[in-house]
Order: sequence, then structure tokens, then C-alpha cells
Amino acid sequence: MIYLNAFIFAGTICLIGQIILDNTKLTAGHITSLFVCVGAFLDTFSIYDKFVLWAGGGALVPITSFGHLLIHGALQKANEFGLIGLLSGMFDLTATGIISAIIISFFLSLIFNPKD
Repeated sequence: MIYLNAFIFAGTICLIGQIILDNTKLTAGHITSLFVCVGAFLDTFSIYDKFVLWAGGGALVPITSFGHLLIHGALQKANEFGLIGLLSGMFDLTATGIISAIIISFFLSLIFNPKD
């Protein structure tokens, strides 16, 4: 059942993104930023955690999860260390993803040439 829930959740996120892309003038970058903000907003009120429990990995794969992790880490560290924890906690849970994206994009820029 968890596989079905994961498929339904991630598929719904993709469906919403495709509908927005097809029916508005927003670009993929705008939609990605929107989904990160939605994930952060839902985690602020502990709603996204319920999606993670229901959908498992299906809620941890879409871009909404990045916003969830940013706010989740920030709020967790803010309880321990105050304002400094709020600022540093955002990168606590997302550091691996950010660093891997930087390293992979660096090596891909060495391999491929940009088009005009």
C-alpha cells in the first residue's frame, strides 16, 4: 500500500506542476520555486510530516521535500540555539543534496559545451 500512496502523492505533485506549466506563463524555474515554498509552508504547520508518514518516499522525492527539509532543519536548530540555529539549521539536513548538486554540475560543465 505504501508504494501506491507514494505513487499517488508524487504523481499528484507532477500533475499539478504540469497543469500549471501548460496553463500559465510560468517557467519551470518559477514552478520549482513555488513548490519549494509550498513544501516549506506545509512543514511550518507540521502538515508535510503527515504526508511523509502516509506516502513515505513518494513525499521525500519531489521538490516540495526540499522546502520541507529547509524549514524542518531550521525550526529544529532554532529550538536548540536560537537565531544562529535558525540560520545554520536550514543547511543541516540539505547539505548533502546541495553539495552533490554543486559537484555534479561542475563536472558536467567540464564535459559538455554550452550552446549559443
